Amino acid sequence: MAPVSRRKDAGRWPRMSSTFWAVVLLTALLLLYCGQLAAGTCEIVTLDRDSSQPRRTIARQTARCACKKGQIAGTTRTRPACVDAGIVRKKQWCEMVPCLEDEGCDLLVNKSGWTCTQPGGRVKTTTVS
Repeated sequence: MAPVSRRKDAGRWPRMSSTFWAVVLLTALLLLYCGQLAAGTCEIVTLDRDSSQPRRTIARQTARCACKKGQIAGTTRTRPACVDAGIVRKKQWCEMVPCLEDEGCDLLVNKSGWTCTQPGGRVKTTTVS
């Protein structure tokens, strides 16, 4: 039986420039990083507004959060944020500081949300579903 000849470079990677491999590596790292949030941060995924009723706008937003242990998604200064889980468990919404600095925060009677009252009298009501 005749011996089988093998190419010397059969198990080697094809020769490519270092720039090519750098681009491949950076692309792979970018794909891994883009799908993840940093711990303790949130981002708004969807925001829908309904202004069909006079003098009233209904806004609904969905946020994606990567909270640390003992935290849960909430609202701080009208933006989604990670807050202490005890605030949500006890429904003490105003402890999240959900309103802007010049607004006053009040719990709704049934603790289903809160209102932010601006100095001019305008009221923003937020309910938790």
